Amino acid sequence: MIFPIGDNQVQGGYKPIFSYLLIAANILIFFLQVSLPEGQLAGFVNEYGSIPREISQGVDLYTLLTCMFLHGGWGHLLSNMMFLWIFADNVESTIGNIPFLIFYILGGLAASFAHIFIDPMSAIPTIGASGAISACLGAYVVMYPRSQIQMAVLVFP
Repeated sequence: MIFPIGDNQVQGGYKPIFSYLLIAANILIFFLQVSLPEGQLAGFVNEYGSIPREISQGVDLYTLLTCMFLHGGWGHLLSNMMFLWIFADNVESTIGNIPFLIFYILGGLAASFAHIFIDPMSAIPTIGASGAISACLGAYVVMYPRSQIQMAVLVFP
């Protein structure tokens, strides 16, 4: 298994306040999720996850934002936060704090709308920050095409 552990840091620029606040918010909300009893967890995900069928009918539109802070498990959370930690701070340092936050939210909304477009009658809640983080990764690749990314290799017997 190969995964990134670091990169060439951007020197100067804006302090990546929102990148770190988003990481903290995602982790705090995940701890809230895992602390819920089994029966309440499903209700929590259904309440705050984005359900395409409901969005298509104009119901619970707030879930387009809240779904970006829910995660399906430890692996989902840790991988998303690792990519946010390594790449998003560089994007925010370059484009600025408020533009980054707007970009991040628009990336998450684009992912939600793509899911809704593909299956508008789905009753399955969409959760996770993967769409917003994918937007950050895309911006990183465009902005830093020659960046050196440090990788770790884990070999399992």
